[in-house]
Amino acid sequence: MISLKHLVSLVLIIIGLSNIYAQNPNALESIIHAEQANYTRNHNTVDQSLMSTANNKSDIKYTRMHWEVDPAVSYIKGEVMTIFQPIENVQNLDFDFSEALTMDSVTYHGALLKFTITGDQIQVHFPTTLLNGSTDSLTFYYQGKPTSTGFGSFIVDEHAGTPVLWTLSEPYGAREWWPCKQSLNDKIDSIDVYITNPVAYKAASNGLLINESIANGKITAHWKHRYPIAAYLICMAVTNYEVFTELAPFGNQTTTILNYVYPENLEDDKAGVAQNVTHMQLYDQLFGMYPFQNEKYGHAQFGWGGGMEHQTMTFVTSYGYELLAHELAHHWFGDKVTCGSWQDIWLNEGFATYLSGLCYQYLLPEYWLPFKQQRIATITSQPGGSVFVTDTSSVNRIFSGRLTYAKGAMILHQLRWICGDSIFFKGIRNYINDPAIAYSYAKTSDLKRHLEAVSGKNLTGYFADWFTGQGYPSYQVSWSQDITQNIHVKLNQTQSHGSVDFFEMPVPLKINGPNRQSITIVLDNTFNGQNFSQQINFPIASVEFDPELWLITKDNTISFVVGVDPLNSDGYSLNIEPNPIQNGILQTIIESPTEQIIQSTIESIDGKIMMNKLVSLESGKTSKQFDVTGFPCGTYSLQLKTKQGSLTKKFVIQ
Repeated sequence: MISLKHLVSLVLIIIGLSNIYAQNPNALESIIHAEQANYTRNHNTVDQSLMSTANNKSDIKYTRMHWEVDPAVSYIKGEVMTIFQPIENVQNLDFDFSEALTMDSVTYHGALLKFTITGDQIQVHFPTTLLNGSTDSLTFYYQGKPTSTGFGSFIVDEHAGTPVLWTLSEPYGAREWWPCKQSLNDKIDSIDVYITNPVAYKAASNGLLINESIANGKITAHWKHRYPIAAYLICMAVTNYEVFTELAPFGNQTTTILNYVYPENLEDDKAGVAQNVTHMQLYDQLFGMYPFQNEKYGHAQFGWGGGMEHQTMTFVTSYGYELLAHELAHHWFGDKVTCGSWQDIWLNEGFATYLSGLCYQYLLPEYWLPFKQQRIATITSQPGGSVFVTDTSSVNRIFSGRLTYAKGAMILHQLRWICGDSIFFKGIRNYINDPAIAYSYAKTSDLKRHLEAVSGKNLTGYFADWFTGQGYPSYQVSWSQDITQNIHVKLNQTQSHGSVDFFEMPVPLKINGPNRQSITIVLDNTFNGQNFSQQINFPIASVEFDPELWLITKDNTISFVVGVDPLNSDGYSLNIEPNPIQNGILQTIIESPTEQIIQSTIESIDGKIMMNKLVSLESGKTSKQFDVTGFPCGTYSLQLKTKQGSLTKKFVIQ
């Protein structure tokens, strides 16, 4: 383990890196745009037949894959052996498998097994009924040229004139290059991957590299992975990689970061990977040890825009700060705990986006506020849209940068605000360590349940407004201060979308005094037009709405209002002479029927409080001067407030 103080000291390592890896709190937008462009190369929507059609009648225990490929040729020859347990009595099982490929045979206990292919589904027919809970196996032998549905699931390309091959199966592309169950309900308990390719190339995949053997001009890499894994997180990449390692220390433990990079990028990529050490140490502090500590973390370079969090072997196009932080974060949120439906994809992408923001907060704090500003601006650029994905046939909607990534991240940030730091992070740690979902799948209801358990709060309304509901609020804040220095605030709210009638939120206001005093008050806003009063022990010069950006809002207004009715009683008067003011001194004659202390406020024509202080009056007429040196030329108002009412006079500074 390493302290946060030590983590901050490691920022010096990052600052020294090449400008090519400079920090950019707006990087997420370019990452998402690149990813979406590649996802939708051929399609913006997914035919329903491309989603999983495999039935859920079995539990996959183990899979051994042996793939023979050449990065210069778009072709695959495969042997996939699967060990499974039926979860009911069955005589046939369905698997996802592209009809563009050829299934040469399926064997069962050494004999050929009958099968039928319908669309992108293969159904295998067993000679006898398999009993619920029994353990059995079968082996697929297949080959062919994988097709692309716009996800880039099996790509042959070039870098610097050299062939490169990579896979990317999220969300529905695994079936395009191997027979599998790609639905989000069954992780394979463990896998072995064998990749055979021409000897000039190296192959990267999941888990630990056990060995590489050469025969007949070809090299076979054996990768072993002993953690549960979703089908879409299984991968391979093949080209003339250079390989190097980086070590991330945690007290007396280390995690190996294994990197497969293009030779032409080797030195730059070494500098980039060094950033990931501090990211991993921070995540360890906040969320616990790297979830695949017994094996490794790794990167393989590929040509697709952005990155992909293949389990223990992230694919990245470059080694930028936020991209590396985002993809590493997925190994806690996306790989260890995987969204249980594409409707809940924000549990992957929203968390990873927020964790990349936490890297700014804890390691490079000067970028934290811009990160939040950009996320909020992205979210509020349109009035509607829910984080909950209603149309899982639309790739653009599943991977919406505005909703899944940015709004997903910021509704986590708001939950942190509602719960408080210690409770929030405890709830998140409980969520990812829940035995029912760790190394398995989760739904939004699981996260809600854990946060409610540690906070004691009912979050049903929050998730209804911010997860399934659409839009965001805009606040209209009006305030005044009375003679006893109480602030009086009225909060009104409008909503950008009709799906939510009111967003109940704790609203932070920063109260500033004339001598650099400040205090933040939090108003529990539960209905429109709500009034609040609170003691402030200094005259108020200005009020700021949510300066630390906890809330998803836009077009908020703050206005100072007269807190009491105008004075109509005899005995009060206010005169300003001369008017306009030319020498920086506001001369006044104030008449009062009694000796008293009153509140005086100077406000600009646009509502800005320029001065706020207490004034002592004698009975009768009192001459008072106010220093307005440095005030811009323009029209202002001087307001005097007493327990009986107020007087206001306008004046001009030339």
